Amino acid sequence: MGWSLGYDSTWRRDIGYGVPAICDQPGCGAAIDRGLSYVCGGQPYGGEHGCGLYFCSDHRRTAGDKRENASLCTRCYQGRAPYPATDDTLEWKAWKLADESWAEWRRRHPDEVKKLEEALPCV
Repeated sequence: MGWSLGYDSTWRRDIGYGVPAICDQPGCGAAIDRGLSYVCGGQPYGGEHGCGLYFCSDHRRTAGDKRENASLCTRCYQGRAPYPATDDTLEWKAWKLADESWAEWRRRHPDEVKKLEEALPCV
């Protein structure tokens, strides 16, 4: 199994190192991807200790032995509720709407396609 593309039903968004994203830290804006290198908890969907959101290196801290030295966002490190998830990038939305590899998905999810089209600026 590869980790380039998947779906997180908790946060209801695409994940994997093939998904361009920005850091989920409010106000950050750093370009990352939604691969395991950036996930809070260091494991798919956050593992036991993380929230499963995605953060740049400036917004993750290494927890101690009791939490298996997991790489955690500030909120999880402090035992607080997670931040809201950051929206998909315009680049990713446009890719899903235009790339041939997403044709079947578009056919099966017309309501989602409409939401993506409404979210993109006119070109």
